[in-house]
Amino acid sequence: MKKVFLVTDPLVTSYGSVRPPLLLSMEFSGCGFDVVIVSPKVSEDVRRLIGERVEVAELNMNFFITPQLPTFEAWLRCLLKTSDALCLPEDSLTINFSSSVMVKSHVYYAQGPMTRALEDMRSEMPNRYRYFYGPVLWFLKSLEKRMIWRCRKISNFFVANSKFCKSMYEDLGVNVDSVIYPPLDCSFFRPTTSSPSGSYVLTYFGIYGKEAKFQAIKKVADRGVKIKAFGSKMHYVPAYILRHPNIEILGKLTNEELVELYSNALYTLFTFTHEPFGYVPTESMACGTPVLTYNRQGPCETVINGQTGWVANSDEELVKVACEIWRKGYPQITRSKCRQRALEFDLKKIAKQWLKFLEELDT
Repeated sequence: MKKVFLVTDPLVTSYGSVRPPLLLSMEFSGCGFDVVIVSPKVSEDVRRLIGERVEVAELNMNFFITPQLPTFEAWLRCLLKTSDALCLPEDSLTINFSSSVMVKSHVYYAQGPMTRALEDMRSEMPNRYRYFYGPVLWFLKSLEKRMIWRCRKISNFFVANSKFCKSMYEDLGVNVDSVIYPPLDCSFFRPTTSSPSGSYVLTYFGIYGKEAKFQAIKKVADRGVKIKAFGSKMHYVPAYILRHPNIEILGKLTNEELVELYSNALYTLFTFTHEPFGYVPTESMACGTPVLTYNRQGPCETVINGQTGWVANSDEELVKVACEIWRKGYPQITRSKCRQRALEFDLKKIAKQWLKFLEELDT
């Protein structure tokens, strides 16, 4: 049985950059591979989620600077680290999904330079953060560029998670061999009803400054659109959003609750400043609900304008389209088109691409 090491960022959640290796680990294991997940830190919740089919090797990194943002701290440490890269057994296959662990690998799965995210997020940050980022961003970018080049050098193949992500690395002079989109479990994310209520618009409040443009959302709500907002990071949400009569704050949801909300929403409103891929649009479409987002970065690769949703070129256009859809609706066939589009990113289909890759590496 061939052993496959999947190296990840800190596993304190099952979302974001760690979702691809977690989902793929189960598929690889089911196809006869002996899978080992290697991570700086693994929470008990994630251990229970993984179960016994997949071995977990923890690097036992302790976090001190930003205990709530372990990936960011691990990334900072990796930038400053000059020691040799981690070496795993040569008779195994290694895929590195992490931006915070330097390891010799057969494949590096690139999910976006951190400094590009920080740069794009600045516009939504309070002034105190902008003043901090300004002086240090150039320094961090030079360190990250060095780290990415080193990562390219010690990896046989360099794969990006979207075409937009590929372009960001190419801007740094890195040769990207291929694009493989992140997987989505479409057997779980699926429509729960054939008669959705359509009485609200669903939106997501994610990482501060990255996944939510509050002024745009407020303008949509000001025009009478009923919005439900989910996310686990509600402590930074502005008071004018929390108090808005047309915005209902749901907070952190279970995956089952989220599927139900996606399925019954009229559409999902996804605003962002930086998004290499974007799970929210694919999750929504998998549940049969179209998405309104921007005509840029990762989401415009998944949402097909006029068929599975709408892509806007500005905040002003987004607000206008949001109100038009709220008033006029859309053809019922849109929901079935959404589901069909999401199946292009289904775990089974994406896993086949990876398995083909692994077979070629093993020959």
